[in-house]
Amino acid sequence: MGNLKKTLYYLKRNGIGDTWYAVKERLARRHEMPYAYEPVPAERLAAQREWSERLGERERILFSIVVPAYRTPEKYLSEMILSVLMQSYSHWELILADATEDDSVALAAGKYRDPRLRYIRLAGNGGISENTNRALGYAAGGYVGLLDHDDVLTPDALYEMAVRIVEGKRGGRVLQMLYSDEDKCDAERNRYYEPNRKEEFNLDLLLSNNYICHFLVMRRELIRELGFRREFDGAQDYDLVLRAAERLLEREEEIAHVPAVLYHWRCHEASTAENPESKAYAYEAGRRALQDFADRQGYGATAAALAHLGFYRLVYSAGLPQSRPDLGAAGGRVIRKGRIAGGRMTDSGKLFYEGLPRRFSGPLHRAVLTQDAEAVDIRCIRVREECRELFKEITGVSYTENPSDGLFDTAELPEGTDCGALSLRLCRGIREAGYRILYDPGMERYE
Repeated sequence: MGNLKKTLYYLKRNGIGDTWYAVKERLARRHEMPYAYEPVPAERLAAQREWSERLGERERILFSIVVPAYRTPEKYLSEMILSVLMQSYSHWELILADATEDDSVALAAGKYRDPRLRYIRLAGNGGISENTNRALGYAAGGYVGLLDHDDVLTPDALYEMAVRIVEGKRGGRVLQMLYSDEDKCDAERNRYYEPNRKEEFNLDLLLSNNYICHFLVMRRELIRELGFRREFDGAQDYDLVLRAAERLLEREEEIAHVPAVLYHWRCHEASTAENPESKAYAYEAGRRALQDFADRQGYGATAAALAHLGFYRLVYSAGLPQSRPDLGAAGGRVIRKGRIAGGRMTDSGKLFYEGLPRRFSGPLHRAVLTQDAEAVDIRCIRVREECRELFKEITGVSYTENPSDGLFDTAELPEGTDCGALSLRLCRGIREAGYRILYDPGMERYE
């Protein structure tokens, strides 16, 4: 039923053509290996508890888990609380900030006698951002984790975060923001699906959608200073992460990705993840948060929504890469026989989305999103003017634009050129010169 609602909503927004390909792609993926969340073995949790208790006072981290609650069904509230009580890392406090008009949440929370559970009755409902800001005022921990009132943490969530923070400190690095992988579960938590295996921090992927999402942990000083802005309610987390990323752009090493599923996002009739029309305003709030970021950066760009809800694109008035002083080059995808044959690559030459049909969006729609890249294909590239001498030095030819599409004219390359190897050398040189490289799937060249 959830998939049917999403399909009908997509059809209404995007028309028959795009919907046909979206359904075709979903059907094509039915035969993929099904996902199953694998619970953490008991012996591993026991070892994590021992590690937690062995930490000295100077290295011990207190986590404040902040949960704004409003009319939360008792079943969901209890499962959320239990998921925190069962953490293998024991140094935490759970701040339950309740804005419900009656005593239903208070009575449900009162069944748990753990002193680390702090119930706060808020004076009125100020909305999700205001309620969360009030809750932050009670946080005593050095790091704050954000948990929705109807979601659950895996039992190793805080341990995995603590390990990364301690390792960072031992290496002389104070982490400011951490995020993990996540998956979704149905209302009864009988089925887990759509695992979101995330990348290391990727600015332009973040400017396409809030891929960071859950489980998010920030240093208390940073999250209190930034706070939540009520004008972005519905996408308040996205707005927060964009402003945190902006603060840390010159210190990206202080952002850490923990590559493990630590968060189960519950999908039910009222949730955005299950029913796209339940919070349509949230997607518009996300677009406005992105626009606000672009305006602060002086990008001269307009934030536009993509066909898939919650995904966006910045349209730059002066084009790429010249609109962005941090970009040395922007590259697109090479299409051969209707499939992706060139585009974003790792520094070792592995091609992302290889063989994917051109009209498909890929897992989590990543194939149609702009994103930072280690390398892009020289057969579909634009290079900023300041990097064109470097381009000539590395490639041995002058940078010349093809007048038909504004991309580099590959006719300048000698016959038999290994374009893959040359692409890697060029992009490595551009990155070493201090520039980012952007993969933009909206740029295409056909072979």
